[in-house]
Amino acid sequence: MITHIPYSELGKANHGWLKANHHFSFAHYYNPKRIGFGKLRVINDDWVAPNSGFPPHPHHNMEIITFVRSGAITHEDSLGNRGTTQAGEVQVMSAGTGIMHSEYNLSTEPLTLYQIWIESKQAGVKPRWESRQFPTESSSSLPLLVSGFEEDKDNALFIYQDARIYGGQLKSDTTTEHKIQDQAYVLASKGTFEITNGSENVRLTQGDGAEITKENSIQINALEDSEVIVIDVPN
Repeated sequence: MITHIPYSELGKANHGWLKANHHFSFAHYYNPKRIGFGKLRVINDDWVAPNSGFPPHPHHNMEIITFVRSGAITHEDSLGNRGTTQAGEVQVMSAGTGIMHSEYNLSTEPLTLYQIWIESKQAGVKPRWESRQFPTESSSSLPLLVSGFEEDKDNALFIYQDARIYGGQLKSDTTTEHKIQDQAYVLASKGTFEITNGSENVRLTQGDGAEITKENSIQINALEDSEVIVIDVPN
């Protein structure tokens, strides 16, 4: 089953320096029908103005993944970690027993990103942070970016949850079959593409989302150069 979530129906917040689009209830946006998707709790599609950002704030027992779409984000936390994640790179933070962090756009250009929160499978773990650059060229499939499975540890960023996040560029007229382990949330980061399960065919454009349930796989057909993210999470 494919459920289309149009960009126009996302929760909106405009703070001047931050323009946020919420796929699920978050902060002052509350929609009882959009609380989460299995263990997936937050997807924020954010625009951050130059020389601004999120001052130090706490998290605990949550896996927080940041996918940078354009620009760069600078992270600093109470563990002493500091790093700048560029477009095409991904950072993860396991908040565990508790961590304070800040995230700023220190450049002269706007920053766009997805921030994704997934419930931790194991509470009270030691907090951690890491980032990695992944191939940015187009391919015929979506690379694995993030995983909580032991067999993926050499090829993906680690999180404490039995979930996987795939993402990358698909060239126009490319068709790829993507397997699903549990259930998946698809994000149209850029471009236009169609998702089909054989009986349903749903078109997504930039900013849209889609919930995929009760499917073992989907086909993704890129109608133009597209950037696609697939979040496969347990219920």
